[in-house]
Amino acid sequence: MDDITNAEKKYTASDIEVLGELEGVRKRPGMYIGSTNLTGLHHLVWEMVDNAVDEAVNGYGNRVQVTMWKDGSISVEDEGRGVPVDIHPQAGIPAVQLIYTTLHSGGKFNSKIYQTSAGLHGVGATVTNALSEWLDVTVYRQGKIYHIRFHNGGELETPLECLGNTNKHGTIVRFKPDPSIFPNVKFNYDTIQNRLEEKSYLLTGVRFVLKDQSTGSTAEFYCQNGLREYVESLNRNKMPLGEIIDFKGESSGIKVEIAMQWCLNDYKENIYSYANDVRTADGGTHEQGFKSALTKTINDWALQNELIRANQSLEGIDIREGLTAIISVKIPENKLEYEGQTKGKLGTPEAGPVVGGLVQSKFLYFLNEHKNFAVELIKKCEASRNVREAARKAKEAARGSKKKSVDFMLSDKLASAQSKDYKNNELFIVEGDSAGGSAKTGRDRLHQAILPLRGKPLNTDSLPLEKIVENVEFSTLIQTIGAGVGSDFDPDDSHYGKIIIMTDADTDGAHIQTLLLTFFYNYMKPLIDRGMVYLAQPPLYRVYKKSDPSKHVYCWTDEELQKAKAKIGAGYGINRYKGLGEMNPSQLAETTMNKETRQLLRVTIEDALIVEKRIGTLMGKDSAPRWRWIQENVVFNEFDSFQEEIKGGSSHEKQ
Repeated sequence: MDDITNAEKKYTASDIEVLGELEGVRKRPGMYIGSTNLTGLHHLVWEMVDNAVDEAVNGYGNRVQVTMWKDGSISVEDEGRGVPVDIHPQAGIPAVQLIYTTLHSGGKFNSKIYQTSAGLHGVGATVTNALSEWLDVTVYRQGKIYHIRFHNGGELETPLECLGNTNKHGTIVRFKPDPSIFPNVKFNYDTIQNRLEEKSYLLTGVRFVLKDQSTGSTAEFYCQNGLREYVESLNRNKMPLGEIIDFKGESSGIKVEIAMQWCLNDYKENIYSYANDVRTADGGTHEQGFKSALTKTINDWALQNELIRANQSLEGIDIREGLTAIISVKIPENKLEYEGQTKGKLGTPEAGPVVGGLVQSKFLYFLNEHKNFAVELIKKCEASRNVREAARKAKEAARGSKKKSVDFMLSDKLASAQSKDYKNNELFIVEGDSAGGSAKTGRDRLHQAILPLRGKPLNTDSLPLEKIVENVEFSTLIQTIGAGVGSDFDPDDSHYGKIIIMTDADTDGAHIQTLLLTFFYNYMKPLIDRGMVYLAQPPLYRVYKKSDPSKHVYCWTDEELQKAKAKIGAGYGINRYKGLGEMNPSQLAETTMNKETRQLLRVTIEDALIVEKRIGTLMGKDSAPRWRWIQENVVFNEFDSFQEEIKGGSSHEKQ
C-alpha cells in the first residue's frame, strides 16, 4: 500500500506532457497513417493526391501530376483553384499555413466549397507536413505565384511570399519524408503508378501523370468508360462468365456506381470498394449492403425460377466466388463517416440500404433480361458450394474426424511437430530430400515440422480445388495446416503460427517460392493477411579461419562477405552455399531455423490490386502478357526485384 501511495505522490501535474499538434503526430504517427512501414510512407502521398482529386471531382482542373525526384522527395500538382493564401480571420495567419500546420482545418468541412471530398477530418496535409523532413507549397492563384516552406516536421522555414505573376492556377506540394520517422523513405514507382491508374477509372475525364526523374519512367492514365474499364483490366487474363454488368443510381444524396463480372477460372472474391474515390480496403456499410443484396437477389431469382428449393439457399461466399466487383459511392460531407483515421472503412449508415436497394432493382432486372446467363451463374454457385462442402469435410478429416468422405493423400516424408501449442508451432516447407534430412535432424522437434517437396509444386493459379487435392504435396499441406482450404479456410484453426518456405537461394528456389505463394494467395490468403507466411533466409557464405574452423562468420550479402573476410583476417576460407543441402544439420539449424539467430522475411500484401494483377499476368495461362511484362520490367541480373514484384511486398523480421 505504501508503494502505491508513493507512486501517487510522485505523479503530479509536472508529469503531464502537453504536445503541440505536429509534435503529437510525430510522437504517434500510427494513429494518423496506420504504420511507419511502406504502407504508411505512401499514405503521405495519397493524402496529397486525394486533395488534388477533390479539386478535379468538384470541377476544377482535369490533370494531376505526381513527380518522384532524385533527392527522394515527391511532388503532387493539380490544376485546381489554388490553396487560399489570405489571412484567416480567427488564426491571424495565411490560410495555407493554417492548413499545413493545424489539425482539423481545411475547406472540406464546408459543403458549399466541396460537395464531396476524400477528406473528412482535415488532417491529411498537416500529417504529411508533420512527418516530413521538409515540405514546400507553391500556389498559383488569382494571377499570382505564392510560396511557403516548412522543415523539421512542420516548423515554418520560409513565410508566405509572393514570387510574381502567372496565368496558371493550382497547387504544387513537394515533400521529403523524415528518415527519423520512416525506416524506409524510398517511394515505390509501381505502387504509385497503380494508385493513379486506379484513380483514373474512378474519375473519368481526368488525366493522371507519373514521372520518375531518377529513371526517366513516365506513365499516363486517362479513362472514359470508368468502372467497366476497371473490371476489364482486372479480368484481362481470366475466363469471364458473361459480360461486364454495370449500373448506377442515386438516393438520399448518395451516388452509387457498380461494375462486376464473374470468371470461371477464378476461385476468390475480388471486391474493391471506394468512398469519394478513396479505396476502403476494410470495406464498410456500402460493401456490406452490396453483398447482402447480391445474395438475396440471386437466391430470390433462383427460387422464383425453380432452380433451387426453399431450403437450398445459396450462401454469399459461394455466390461471390470468382466475382470481380467495383463499388464506388459519392457521399455528401454531412453524411460521410469513416471508422478510423486512415479512411479504411466506411461507416455511413445510409450507404448500406442505398447500395443494397440499387443492386436489388438493377441486378434483378438484368437477370430477367439475361436468363441464360442467370442459369449458368446459378450452376456456378452450386458448384462452388459443392467444392466448399468437400473442403469442409477435408478439414474435419484433418481434425481427426472419423468421416471418410474425402480421400486425402499424405506424404510419407512429413515430420510432424509434437506440440499441440499450435500458435508456437512452425511448418518448414523444404526443397528436396537432402535439405529435408538436414532440417529434420536440426529442428526443434517439439515445435517445428518439416515437409520436404517432391519436385516443383503445381501452378495453382486458375486451377480448381478438386485438382489441387489430388496432388500429394498440396493435399498434405492442406491437411497438415488443418484449417481447411479456399472459402472454407479459417486461420484460427491453423496448426502452425508460422508457415516458412525454405528453399535454395537460386532461380529454382525462387520459382518454388512463387508457386507456393500463389497457392497461399489463391486458397489460403488469410495466412498472408495475418502475417503467418515467411521466407527463410539461409546465408550465402560462411567465412572461417583455416587454422581454427570454430571461428567463423555467416554472411547473407556480398557486403557482409567483405566485412567477414576483414574480421577473420589472413588465412580465411569461404564456403559458398549453393543449396541448403550443402549445410550440415547444425549449420542449417543455427543460421536458418533457430529462433534466436535466424532471419525470416515475412510475406505481406502492401497493395492488393498490384498483387492481383501481377499474379494474373505472371502465373496465368496466357504467356503473351507475361512475356511482355518481363521484357518491360525485368533486368535479368537483378533477380531479387523480379521476385519482389511477385510477392507484392514483404517485411524483414529478424529472430
